[in-house]
Amino acid sequence: MTPGRYRYTRRGGGSASRSAVFAGIVFAFAVVACTRNPPEVTFYKDVLPVLQKNCQECHRPGEVAPTSFLSYEEVRPQAKAMKEAVLGRRMPPWFADPAVGRFTNDRSLSRAETEIIANWVDSGTHAGELKDAPAPRQFADGWLAGQPDVVFEMPADYEVPASGMMRYVYGIIPTNFREDRWVQMAEARPGNRTVVHHILVYVRDPTSTWLREYPMGRVFMVRDHGKNSPIDEVLTGFVPGAQPLVLRPGQARLIKAGSDLVFEIHYTANGKSASDRSRVGIVFAKEPPRQRVVMLNVANYKFVIPPGAPAHRVDEAITLYGEAELVSLHAHMHLRGKSMEIRAVYPSGEVEKLLWVPNYDFNWQLWYHLPPGKALPRGTRIEVIGTFDNSSRNKNNPDPTVAVRSGEQSWDEMMMGFIEVAIDVGMNPTDLLRSSSSFHAGGQS
Repeated sequence: MTPGRYRYTRRGGGSASRSAVFAGIVFAFAVVACTRNPPEVTFYKDVLPVLQKNCQECHRPGEVAPTSFLSYEEVRPQAKAMKEAVLGRRMPPWFADPAVGRFTNDRSLSRAETEIIANWVDSGTHAGELKDAPAPRQFADGWLAGQPDVVFEMPADYEVPASGMMRYVYGIIPTNFREDRWVQMAEARPGNRTVVHHILVYVRDPTSTWLREYPMGRVFMVRDHGKNSPIDEVLTGFVPGAQPLVLRPGQARLIKAGSDLVFEIHYTANGKSASDRSRVGIVFAKEPPRQRVVMLNVANYKFVIPPGAPAHRVDEAITLYGEAELVSLHAHMHLRGKSMEIRAVYPSGEVEKLLWVPNYDFNWQLWYHLPPGKALPRGTRIEVIGTFDNSSRNKNNPDPTVAVRSGEQSWDEMMMGFIEVAIDVGMNPTDLLRSSSSFHAGGQS
């Protein structure tokens, strides 16, 4: 039936037609009325469960969000701003295109959850009955991943000056492990978020020569930090918006007996002198794992972004020479980062887009975790395509008049696609790649 062309043909149908039109008008007014008068929802019964599930991990004292969402008294003044943020899909932060891939840690609110918040605001932000509230969500004090089995911290406070360019700062801490330990969860925590740009915590192999000329037990800044070798793996890290390392049962990272932890911290001066002592918490696997999880870095260090370029493309790729299971993906660029795509080219020639971040945000650098079982056959090529906006239309651009190259500082750029893969526990990670440059290199984040 063609819309708008139906008519009554029965004799005397004028009355029926008028009745139908009247009924349609009444229905339309009813729809409008319902839209203008959304059903009343209350904070304790309807809104608080949504906040507990999706928001409180960050919106609580001591965490990254500037406001706490634990109580009605804290949430009520933020109600209108919260509604605008969820309707505009700015919160919770999630930047993967929903049409590409499926991720187990998707932070996006469902349509029903978004409507609950919007209707609560529109109907008057009523508290409701306290008896309807769910039990408070429990968090380990100071940790997102739960109470650690062991905590390692930088060997001393580091004094960050009020201004000036900051090179990477390092601290080396012995684990004193007398046997190999498998790690299920790990979380890097800044001591002072206002000055910490990023943290990387490496596991330095007992046979590695990386940074051996520097002593244990002190914090130091070096002009040439060199590169870690493929046997020095990343344990975990911190960047804005990042979540702790939480691996599935049966998967773990390895810390060999006699290994050291190397903290690499990039501080950013903010106009006020500050002090920091960052730390990392570790939760050990309770059972021997079936798979070992390692991090690979698909990075290009040799690009030049022309002045004013609105969409400059930079590519890089690696090939896997062993079988692996894809665990998670991460896009890393700086202030001129515009978008990133990570895709797999399989030995059959099939191309699959794994992750598409169309609107990259330097302030929220998220990991995207895949469901179990995503196989990467031997010979799979992982391709990363980054696009940069060096034009004046980019409000975050430090200077659109200069050519931009790879570098450590935020006004420089980086093009890195990180992937975490799970391999058989008996496999040497270096056998996965023929080029050691594909493993994450120290001082390049």
